[in-house]
Amino acid sequence: MDWASLVGFILVVVGISSGQLMEGGRLSSLVQPAAFVIVAIGTLGAVLLQSRMSTFRRGLRMLKWVISEPQDNSRKNIQDALIWSAVARREGFLSLERYMDASDDAFISKGLRLVIDGVDPARLKDILDVDISLYEIEQRQAAKIWEAAGGYSPTIGILGAVLGLIHVMENLTDPAKLGGGIAVAFVATIYGVGLANLFFLPVSNKLKEIIGREITRREMLSDIFYSIAVGDSPRIVEERVDNHSSQV
Repeated sequence: MDWASLVGFILVVVGISSGQLMEGGRLSSLVQPAAFVIVAIGTLGAVLLQSRMSTFRRGLRMLKWVISEPQDNSRKNIQDALIWSAVARREGFLSLERYMDASDDAFISKGLRLVIDGVDPARLKDILDVDISLYEIEQRQAAKIWEAAGGYSPTIGILGAVLGLIHVMENLTDPAKLGGGIAVAFVATIYGVGLANLFFLPVSNKLKEIIGREITRREMLSDIFYSIAVGDSPRIVEERVDNHSSQV
């Protein structure tokens, strides 16, 4: 559980609600279904228009990472790497099969398999680096749906405000309908700007941080597998690990 994200979301809600009440306003005045439909559905449509459905679904699944981050195994991987290096040096590459079979990390299994198969170290590094690049592109594209939503929602909110004002102008002769139109106009803008800066963009930045940390972990593992494949001593492998440990 990422308590910072949870506390941050609560503070956003409490801050806006408290400010509204302190100004003598009512919370009910911020609840405008028409404005919400305009902003939410309009933003959803714009994001879908620019994204592939598979990318959009992947981005939605990532939302849970904001509250419950994926487990970070970087420290454990560092410890494991020193063991792999020592075992490979002492018993040979085939001895790493038991670690490959026991791993539930697809990237680690792939790296160990390449080492066990005796793939040329330079070729091994290229294969793993391509795998990392593809992973980065796929994940960052998925995370960008939230950044895109943060870009579109303020504009959609302005469109909602204009629609509300059009409704007001159409009913100038009926004062009873003016209040509702004006409320939709202003609240639509609040929804658009608020969702962008208090939800969509923070979510996007949080996901980018998580993805960046995972890419760093995989780059570290790629260097480790290369070092083991060329037959470096455990001491050299440890130095490679130390070069990456400050980043994870």
